[in-house]
Amino acid sequence: METNNNILSPIVHGHWRLADWNLSTQQLLSLTKSCMEMGITSFDHADIYGDYQCEALFGEALKNEASLRSEIQIITKCGIKLLSDKFPHRRLKIYDYSYEHIVSSVEQSLKNLKTDYIDLLLLHRPSPFFNPEEAAKAFSMLKEKGKVLHFGVSNFLPMQFEMLQNYCDMPLITNQVEISPLCLEHFENGNMDFFLKEKIQPMAWSPLAGGRIFNPKTEQEKRVHDALWEVAQELDHNAIDIVAYAWLLQHPAGIVPIVGSGNIDRIQAAVSAQEVQMSLEQWFAIYNAAKGEELP
Repeated sequence: METNNNILSPIVHGHWRLADWNLSTQQLLSLTKSCMEMGITSFDHADIYGDYQCEALFGEALKNEASLRSEIQIITKCGIKLLSDKFPHRRLKIYDYSYEHIVSSVEQSLKNLKTDYIDLLLLHRPSPFFNPEEAAKAFSMLKEKGKVLHFGVSNFLPMQFEMLQNYCDMPLITNQVEISPLCLEHFENGNMDFFLKEKIQPMAWSPLAGGRIFNPKTEQEKRVHDALWEVAQELDHNAIDIVAYAWLLQHPAGIVPIVGSGNIDRIQAAVSAQEVQMSLEQWFAIYNAAKGEELP
């Protein structure tokens, strides 16, 4: 089976908060090129990010240097319909995975991003109302037309992934889920075992737990913060984010962290983590700190 290792860079730059970075088009272009120089060539979007603004911001930056498009991979997501001033007729937030909505979302993303293809399209969240035949039909058409090259999901459980895969005539190549030293959910719900079984590399959103590893408040956060610092000192590092990224990167599932920062130093920390080798004891020291107990 094709894995996302063939498609994505080992670290992905996430644009969830792109609109909050207040970058000019030229500044965003410069940041993108700096990422590329560090080996980050994959950029993560969703149609809804920034109240439906972020894709277009990135598209404007790319327009200024169109030759970059062939050197990068664009990821985007669809399926969530937000309450927004852009859609005043909506009464509540829903998930829509109809053929029509998936196709129209992709068409809008292509327009926003000023490109004629998306490298990887993800269904954003599992839905209690979901017809896999509709999604698979949309995937097939988009693949046949060359508008989307690869497909995957986000926040799906193993059974949900298998259910959709059973209807698709192409492999789903990834599942983007929350993984961090403060979020062990996917070590406990069967997903990590499923990734290894199916040779699917997960993408990890919020790999620094939304910054909570830096400013601990709960008992768990304090334990993890202290464990990260202890391992950092043992490894002769002075940054716990490097250690947190290394903790993810070292896992045999081939976790691909998404760095959602516009700060070049924060991005560099993730890149630097690729060179860090921690011992199995150090890895479990962080895991145990998150659990609050030793292994049984």
